[in-house]
Amino acid sequence: MKFKHILWGSALVGILAAVGCGNSETAANSSPDSSGAAKSGTTPAKKKDYKIVMIAKSSSNPVFTAAQTGANDAAKELGAKNGVNITIDWRTPNTEDAQVQAQRIGQAVNDGADAILVSCSDAAKVTGAINDAVAKGVPVMTFDSDAPNSKRFAFYGANDAEAGAQVMSELAKVVNGKGNVAILAGSQNAPNLQKRVQGVQDEAKKYPGIKIVGVFNHVETAEDASAEVTKDMNAHPEITAWAMIGGWPLFATSLLTLDPNKVKIVSVDALPQELPYVEKGIAPVLLAQPVYDWGYKSVGFIVDKVILGKDVPTINKMELVRVSSDTLGDWSATLQKWGFKVDAKYLAMPKKK
Repeated sequence: MKFKHILWGSALVGILAAVGCGNSETAANSSPDSSGAAKSGTTPAKKKDYKIVMIAKSSSNPVFTAAQTGANDAAKELGAKNGVNITIDWRTPNTEDAQVQAQRIGQAVNDGADAILVSCSDAAKVTGAINDAVAKGVPVMTFDSDAPNSKRFAFYGANDAEAGAQVMSELAKVVNGKGNVAILAGSQNAPNLQKRVQGVQDEAKKYPGIKIVGVFNHVETAEDASAEVTKDMNAHPEITAWAMIGGWPLFATSLLTLDPNKVKIVSVDALPQELPYVEKGIAPVLLAQPVYDWGYKSVGFIVDKVILGKDVPTINKMELVRVSSDTLGDWSATLQKWGFKVDAKYLAMPKKK
């Protein structure tokens, strides 16, 4: 009897040990990291349906609707590839409002989002909401405009200081190193735009013949930006060039009346509405952000992290594309591939081989 008791006791210990080991292994494979996703190197349990909430700065800005198109395309392609359904839930404010962004991040968590993708209008106002989302197990990624002090797992976008410097460098070539330059700066609270402005200012110091007239902020719509340019040129008739760290006014046609012999523009962004400014020589150079990729590539990073459990670099740099009269044909073809409607005359322009 004593021997049987020993055998049963040994078996029971073995069973309990096996159960304990099994539970430990399960916990190790499923414990979340700071992003709320499974630890790198493990494959999360795959669900059938995933929802990514996308919160850009404003739905009235065409660069963000292009990013939405890219995100939807990536969701469709990567969902089919991985045997899951991925939907993009677009919750972008009509106009910029960081407080609304923060509220919608919280709502996304409450509504069962699997991940959140956000371009931050004001990092200070959304960082708390991002951190709360991550603490509740919802990973957050930023694009275009980062919240670097938050617990977001990754960022995709341009190096903004470099982008600003590139705008000024190209403008200096256009004006032969001499001129009175105004900086069109968008929202004064956007951290990415602040860095671009600083990049312009730092680069301008390299050119003794260039004077910075001022930095001009505005609401980020085509109408408001155009009005700001007109107002500033009336107030400062000495302005001979614009360093635009975003192409807001070029989405409207009102500035096409500018005389390219008297004022030159170099700007970030080169969507179809802006191409006439290149054609007319008012903006000899545009530095295009591949804005479609804000959505397309960012969704790819989220899929890698959340669905496939892969490592994702924290900073993912987007390179700007130089667009000039020589490359209008090639760039127009790229825009068309991304689903944009492009004027046939630009598509017919010669392509570089």
